[in-house]
Amino acid sequence: MKQYIVDAFTNKPFSGNPAAVCVMDKWPSEESMMKLAMENNLSETAFIVKEEAGYHLRWFTPGTEVELCGHATLASSFVILNFYESGSDEVRFNTLSGELIIKKKDNRYEMNFPTYELNEIPVTDDMEKAYGVRPVKAVLGLDLVCVFETEEQVRNMNPDQNLLTAIPGRIQNATTKGKDTDCVSRSFCPKLSIAEDPVCGSAHCQIADYWSNDVGRILRTFKIKKNVEVTDNGKIII
Repeated sequence: MKQYIVDAFTNKPFSGNPAAVCVMDKWPSEESMMKLAMENNLSETAFIVKEEAGYHLRWFTPGTEVELCGHATLASSFVILNFYESGSDEVRFNTLSGELIIKKKDNRYEMNFPTYELNEIPVTDDMEKAYGVRPVKAVLGLDLVCVFETEEQVRNMNPDQNLLTAIPGRIQNATTKGKDTDCVSRSFCPKLSIAEDPVCGSAHCQIADYWSNDVGRILRTFKIKKNVEVTDNGKIII
């Protein structure tokens, strides 16, 4: 096994969202993968094994295996296309979320990701207690997306991690329309043993889709509905 630490969604070392990427000839036990993810203590550790067609990719947080991870997939594609298949400009991963295709275009990486059906649910007192601020709207897909009134509320909130585990969703997201961007967002993941993910790609499959429908246009940072494009400077600032 070789392990790499890759900073995704950034063009500066020691910033962005770090992921561990482990490339192996065969699968270790799930117990070993879980323990390594706990020891790395990053939001995700990716495990990759070569198959006849493409690669099999799995993601682990310090607490569990997850169905989808954006930044660790980007990190995995960087490792494969730079250190294992440097002559290729495309890599295909077989995952719990189906086939994910990442293409290298010059010094940029284009990733295809699914969107999830979002259903509006009632705003509850438990949500208000967990976030410390009452949402104005809540929608649920794989994750919970709570919409707040102002950017300051989202930026300054200090949610109760224990109370977040009692409300719906794999991840509990907070978002609102931004002043200088289409929206701002934060992703809290206590159910995955992560207090807050710096930039959660899978959560933004839902957040970006929500705001795209709300504002009636494609967001600047994302190509919605099956395509997610990283900007030149690597930032996701929706």
